[in-house]
Amino acid sequence: MSRLTARLAALAAIALLSTAASRATELIMFERAGCVWCARFDAEIAPIYGKTEEGRAAPLRRVDLKGPVPADLARIDPGAFTPTFVVVKEGREIGRIRGYPGDAFFFGLLDRILTSSESAPGRS
Repeated sequence: MSRLTARLAALAAIALLSTAASRATELIMFERAGCVWCARFDAEIAPIYGKTEEGRAAPLRRVDLKGPVPADLARIDPGAFTPTFVVVKEGREIGRIRGYPGDAFFFGLLDRILTSSESAPGRS
């Protein structure tokens, strides 16, 4: 296999992985520097989130409101308040949590969003 063919194959594999990743369910956290509630989330939830069932179902992705919006989130309105958590599945919003309501409420609300998206007709 020539170097060009190998590079093209590698690029094709990366494109396929990127497409698959963009279709996965994610929890987008829109945040900004100096946000007290973002800091509280960071202290109470962030250290354990990836180890939870919710964290495995919807990995956390952070987006700074002061920075550029990633192209795949251009159709998602981040809102004016931080933090705003938006659950995105297959590139489209399926639910959101405005603000940080504390750990028990956060997981309850997130679980409700994730559960309703699994049981809705036409969704898996």
